[in-house]
Amino acid sequence: MAAFPLATAEVCDANSHLITNGELRALHPSFQIYGRRQVFSGPIVTLKVFEDNVLVREFLEEKGNGRVLVVDGGGSMRCAILGGNPVQQAQNNGWAGIIINGCIRDVDEINGCDIGVRALASHPMKANKKGIGEKHVPVNVAGTRIYDGEWLYADMDGILVSRSELTV
Repeated sequence: MAAFPLATAEVCDANSHLITNGELRALHPSFQIYGRRQVFSGPIVTLKVFEDNVLVREFLEEKGNGRVLVVDGGGSMRCAILGGNPVQQAQNNGWAGIIINGCIRDVDEINGCDIGVRALASHPMKANKKGIGEKHVPVNVAGTRIYDGEWLYADMDGILVSRSELTV
């Protein structure tokens, strides 16, 4: 785990060379902040799904070991691909955070969990349960290409992705 907490603004100020060469990227500011943990970081696990949450749930049932699940849900605003039960499980399994390029639901329950969650919006309708998606693949989220194994840093100012773990 990174030296904690790293302020994203300070990381950007101190690492302009990493921004210039593309090793440090900022996600477009399109996410809502959920969960009690507003500052979090960790190694990234990627998942690509569309209006289906079976694989999301499967990942969060695993031990998180301080990792961050980044889910490219295609930006869908037609249903929620993450709800309160899997977030509670993620908290209990040691995940640091979850980034959803799509919608969540059960906002009050998620806001009671000690985990960081970012999503585009909330939506009351549940997702499909077909188990279709791709694990550990490069994903495009908020204008940024994100690879499995990179590092994510999130705070109230935004979300950064780095090819490697950063220190101050």
